[in-house]
Amino acid sequence: MATQTGPAADAKPPSDKAPSILKNVYWKEFGLLAFVWVAFLGLQITKNYVASCSGWYWVLNSLQIPVAIGVTMYEAHGLITGKRVLSSKGSQQQSKLRVGQALIYSLFGILAGIIGGLLGMGGGFIMGPLFLELGIHPQVSSATATFTMMFSSSMSVVEYYLLHRFPMPYASYLTAVAFVAAIVGQHCVRKLIAWLGRASLVIFILASMIFVSALTLGGVGISNIVQKMQQHQYMGFESLCKV
Repeated sequence: MATQTGPAADAKPPSDKAPSILKNVYWKEFGLLAFVWVAFLGLQITKNYVASCSGWYWVLNSLQIPVAIGVTMYEAHGLITGKRVLSSKGSQQQSKLRVGQALIYSLFGILAGIIGGLLGMGGGFIMGPLFLELGIHPQVSSATATFTMMFSSSMSVVEYYLLHRFPMPYASYLTAVAFVAAIVGQHCVRKLIAWLGRASLVIFILASMIFVSALTLGGVGISNIVQKMQQHQYMGFESLCKV
C-alpha cells in the first residue's frame, strides 16, 4: 500500500527477515479499498436494471461521486494531519502533506481517470509517471500502477460476468495468458535489475509501454476516421441516452 498509519509510521528497527504477506498488508487500508470496490460494483450492476436516463439512472450514477470524494478526503486528511505517511518514499517523506499538495494530487488523480476513460487506457499507465514525479520509488510506482489497473479491471470483469456479457472460455483464455505473461515479465525484470543494479529500468519499460500505446491508439484512431470518412458515416457525438 502507498500509505501507512502512525506518526512517521512508528519506525521499527531494521531486520533481515522478510515479513509474511499477511503482516505486510495494512488491513484498514485494504478494507477501505474493498469498500470502494464493492460500492462501485453494486452501483454499476444496479444501474443496469433501471431505465436508461431515468431519474434512478442518474441517481445511481451520481452516488459514485460521494463515495470517491469521501474516501479521497479521508485519506487526504490523514496525510495532511500526519496520521498517515507515504511509507514508500522512505526518508524523503515529509512529516505532513500540505493542503495545496493534497488538492493537486487529487486533481491529478481525477484527470488521470478522465483521460484513461476517454482514451480507453488503464489508469495505471497514467498514474505510473505521476507516482514517479511524486518521488515514489520506480518499483513501488510500477507495482502500485499495476494494482490500480487490476483494481478497476477486476470490477469490470465481475460486472460483465454477472450480467452475462462475455463468453467464459474466451475470458478464461485471456486471463491465463495475462497471468502467465505477468509472472514471466516480473521474473525477468527482477533478474535484469539485480544484474544491472539499476531500478531505473522500470522507468524505461513504463515509458516504452506508454509510447507504444500512444502510437497504437493514434494509428487505430486515424484508421477508423479514414474508414468512416470514405463511407460517409456520422462522426459526431451520440446521445447519452441511446440504448
